Amino acid sequence: MKLLFLACLNPKTGNHTTAERIRSYIESAGHTCELRDAREFQSPADVVNLVSEHPKFEAALAIHLFKAGRLLMDIEIPFGVIFGGTDINEDVKVEQKRVVMEQVLLKARFAVAFTDKLKEEAELFLVSQSSKIYVQPQGIQTDVTEKFCWTEFLRSSGVRTEHVDELRVFLLVCGLRRVKDPLYLVEVFSKTVVKRTAGVFLAQERCQQELHAAMKRCFAVVNSSVSEGMSAAILEAIDLGVPVLARNIPGNAAVVQHEVTGLLYSSPQEFVHQSQRLLSDHELRERVVRNGKLYVEERHGVKQERETYQRLVDTLH
Repeated sequence: MKLLFLACLNPKTGNHTTAERIRSYIESAGHTCELRDAREFQSPADVVNLVSEHPKFEAALAIHLFKAGRLLMDIEIPFGVIFGGTDINEDVKVEQKRVVMEQVLLKARFAVAFTDKLKEEAELFLVSQSSKIYVQPQGIQTDVTEKFCWTEFLRSSGVRTEHVDELRVFLLVCGLRRVKDPLYLVEVFSKTVVKRTAGVFLAQERCQQELHAAMKRCFAVVNSSVSEGMSAAILEAIDLGVPVLARNIPGNAAVVQHEVTGLLYSSPQEFVHQSQRLLSDHELRERVVRNGKLYVEERHGVKQERETYQRLVDTLH
């Protein structure tokens, strides 16, 4: 079967990584899967023209009901959709977008949510389609490059010190987008009022292997997002044995159990408190690392994720 897969493919983002991983599952089952950036298309008519080309596409898949799913509304072939998180957490608040998403969900043959909470939210805000919404957590498989210099990484990010190995680095992994709220913790990191960004450094984007290597060397990975579907960065950090400090929002709380698999905070001040605990309480650090690793192994293996998507794609025949 030839399948069209639409997603927002910003380079080196979790969304791109997720799409590539799912595409590999589809192709390993013997199908042909063409992954395309949803931003290439201006309207559903553009996708209709594409799927009618020879050899014709026989099915389609999309990540994010509004950004990509709406482009599938006029095609005559079956399709499935995957909630991106932002669609349910943010886009449903806009009536025009919510109506479009309802139409997409009604026409889709199946939908996938990363968490039970996302499924519940979809059922609450959209026309109830409970029977076609499946819950499948993201699968995580970390890969650390051997060619990585921690000192060079820090200095290229603006850190100027002769004692970089002694630093306790809190790594915030995100794109500079509103929903990621990257400035939420800047002020509490600062040591002075005049120079508000003291202690805060911006690193350029890295390939996944280098990012994982940086995660493994840092003291903790931080999440400050306003909303999340399921943060791949959090899961990757946990899998690498790195403590996580995550903003207490539903998408993060579905993954991080406070003081069990990581630490949650609800304000910049609470972030400072939890960070200090992590710095001083070695038993707490070891416990969340140990429990987190077990959690990811049990709930986020790629084997189950691969089987789920291969089974669902088969329903598009």
